[in-house]
Amino acid sequence: MAIIPLSEQEIQQLRAETKGTAERIHFNNAGSSLPPDVVLDTVINYLTEEASYGGYETEYKYNAELNNTYALIARLINADVNEIAVVENASTAWWLAFNGIDFKAGDEIITSEMEYVTNLISFTHTKKTYGVKIKVIPNDEHGNLSLSELEAAISPQTKLIAITHIASSTGGVMPVVKIGKIARKHGVLYLVDACQSAGQVPVDVREIDCDMLSVTGRKYLRAPRGTGFLYVRKTIQGKLKLQFMDGFSTEWVTETDYKIRDDARRFELYEKNRALILGLGKAVEYALNIGVDRIWQRVQYLANILRNQLRSIEGISVHDFGDEQCGIVTFTVNEIDSAVIKAKLAEKQINVSVGLAKSTLFFMNKNHLSSVVRASVHYYNTEKEIIIMCDVLRSL
Repeated sequence: MAIIPLSEQEIQQLRAETKGTAERIHFNNAGSSLPPDVVLDTVINYLTEEASYGGYETEYKYNAELNNTYALIARLINADVNEIAVVENASTAWWLAFNGIDFKAGDEIITSEMEYVTNLISFTHTKKTYGVKIKVIPNDEHGNLSLSELEAAISPQTKLIAITHIASSTGGVMPVVKIGKIARKHGVLYLVDACQSAGQVPVDVREIDCDMLSVTGRKYLRAPRGTGFLYVRKTIQGKLKLQFMDGFSTEWVTETDYKIRDDARRFELYEKNRALILGLGKAVEYALNIGVDRIWQRVQYLANILRNQLRSIEGISVHDFGDEQCGIVTFTVNEIDSAVIKAKLAEKQINVSVGLAKSTLFFMNKNHLSSVVRASVHYYNTEKEIIIMCDVLRSL
């Protein structure tokens, strides 16, 4: 069925529902998007009630809405509600999944050159601690992951395939569905970092066929900072070691024993920020009401315009590779440091960020890049905003 594009009237309405768009041009959505006003109001109103009536009392009043956050997340990624754990960020979600795996000496982890720095640190720590081997599958000359090399790298010792869906410092998109078919064919655990993709790209855990998936709220989902979630396939929840436990993560406790609860909330602790959970739920609901497929169409449209505009400016090099690209656009300006470009744009109320080499270490080292300017568009951005930024860059 054809996707109905977001109309100009809808874009203006969505911008009207986001205070920040009136004050600046925000091309740092891969860092932290501007939240819709309704998300901000949801968090503030809850905190106000909490201060007036008490924390436990307010939680009891909003219990149904808090639980509905799990249902909304499940709907967003096509999971069951008992496969969702709400945590404070994607790093925590990924860490809980990865460190729950029982690694032993000789086990192998397969990843790509696009893997994020936090994940690489965990790989290296596991290598040092357990003697695990890390295999990094490079992209080909076109910037695409070699699926044949990935499959050839699998051996009887392969314990995990860990892939970042969209890298932090480049706009390429990994073929997570095709990788999932390979992982399932060989019976290998499959962990996907969807930190940059959820809210930007339709993410379907059944289609990807992953065992675990980690997500942040603050990026393309437009949720508050300090929010995220973890998906764990029901059939493997009992196979992951728990890193911590409390009365919330258990079904019952006696003086001599306990039983872990039978859903993904076993990976949570009781104490968490209920206002932010409500804000996360409202942000997910907001995205679902628009339609993630429509968001993805709009983001690709704007990103293509931005890349073409940047390529037309003398002295600018765009560094996005691969057959499929997203709303993250990375570039460098000859003889001007990326941090200087960011600062000059900020003077004009234009937000971008700097992607450092360490963020996507294998990719950046391979391409001899110490840093890039990262401009990441979202559906509420406009063609006019792109032209304004590019005019500023021409003036430099």
